[in-house]
Amino acid sequence: MSSDRRQLHLNAFLMPIGHHESAWRLPESDPNANLDINHYISLARTAERGKFDSVFLADSPVLFTSPERRPSGKLEPTIILTAIAAATTRIGLIATASTSYNEPYNLARRFASLDFVSGGRAGWNIVTTAGADAARNFGLDDTPAHRSRYERAAEFVEVSTKLWDSWEDDAVLADKDLAIHTDSTKVHTVDHEGRFFRVRGPLNVPRSPQGYPLLVQAGSSEDGKDFAALYAEAIFTAQPTFEEGTAFYSDLKDRVVKVGRDPEQVLVLPGIVPVIGDTEAEARELDAELERLISPEHARRQLAELFKREPEDLDLDAELPDDLPSEDEIEGAKSRYTLIVDLARRERLTVRQLIGRLGGGRGHRTFTGTPVQVADTIEHWFRSGAADGFNIMPAVLPSGLEKFVDSVVPILQERGLLRTEYTESTLRGHYGLPRPVNQFTVDRSTGLVSAR
Repeated sequence: MSSDRRQLHLNAFLMPIGHHESAWRLPESDPNANLDINHYISLARTAERGKFDSVFLADSPVLFTSPERRPSGKLEPTIILTAIAAATTRIGLIATASTSYNEPYNLARRFASLDFVSGGRAGWNIVTTAGADAARNFGLDDTPAHRSRYERAAEFVEVSTKLWDSWEDDAVLADKDLAIHTDSTKVHTVDHEGRFFRVRGPLNVPRSPQGYPLLVQAGSSEDGKDFAALYAEAIFTAQPTFEEGTAFYSDLKDRVVKVGRDPEQVLVLPGIVPVIGDTEAEARELDAELERLISPEHARRQLAELFKREPEDLDLDAELPDDLPSEDEIEGAKSRYTLIVDLARRERLTVRQLIGRLGGGRGHRTFTGTPVQVADTIEHWFRSGAADGFNIMPAVLPSGLEKFVDSVVPILQERGLLRTEYTESTLRGHYGLPRPVNQFTVDRSTGLVSAR
């Protein structure tokens, strides 16, 4: 595909009040919006007005942060997206769900149902959940080992795709005259027996409009990138600098080629946290206000947990200690740990300065400027081999998303980078990705099962 024909892909990563941790303290913010379904519906409609490919809701089976620090109650994302599906017509709907603390049958059914309800707009962000607190909610003493989590995730995806394929596309006849609703010869058991799962099948939901939901992945460790190369169709990643972005993009695409997949069918979308003002001064003023409202003690406790230290070991006005653990000693989110440590070391940040840098994007690229400057940054990364699109992470919601849609989107459209109208009705269609071939479809003339 030639560069001038590439289409920029935009996903709206929706946090309840915004991605900046102090956004809830602004006078304009509703501190209880995290529990208001109409708030999420309004955000999705704004993103759809901006012709975004999709909206995305992150999730974890544990409190996201200390309840003192920011609104931490979270509604289950596929339930939110089901409500959004009824209130929108085109925008894709992506939810995080963990392979560590779910079972393939229940999760495959949930996402197939969302795909039907939305008319083919569902996507699954596949994560392997880290953290002892989450493990203890499921009867475990600590996080399973990093490699084991990814091995379980790989088998989880394999079982899920088998279940989504367990009904052939033309299995449902609904023939009243013949008194046959479904051709039972086209509904297959999966008979999976593996290291982590034993599942007979078939799924109790027919094959959904997209075949199965768009598969998204968000880990950037070595195991995460290998997993993405094998299974992901879109990748959400955190790359704070252009150099890191181009290196990740090139590395990931190379891995995709090595496993025999088409790199143009695996889309890389780094996150960007834009703080936008009509002038640079206005943007800087909002950014400064958000940083002023950060509670450093809350943030220091979270950093201490990440670094396996006590909070008092982290002097707010000193750089990070020299004796932090290596990535190999971390069983949690390895790539995010390394990103944060490298950022602090590279720029010689004090703990207080690091807290300020992480307050908006938790290691994602943050950008403060005018609509034109934001559009210039996006175009540069897109045209220079660092991204196929972006995970837009407004610092404040709803105002940050509204500002992006009303001021940045028209610039991207004028430059021919972004659609002015939707041309497809499914999430796979928006991303230019094919509908998967059903692995169980039988060629009746030969009796052979189709190959992927």
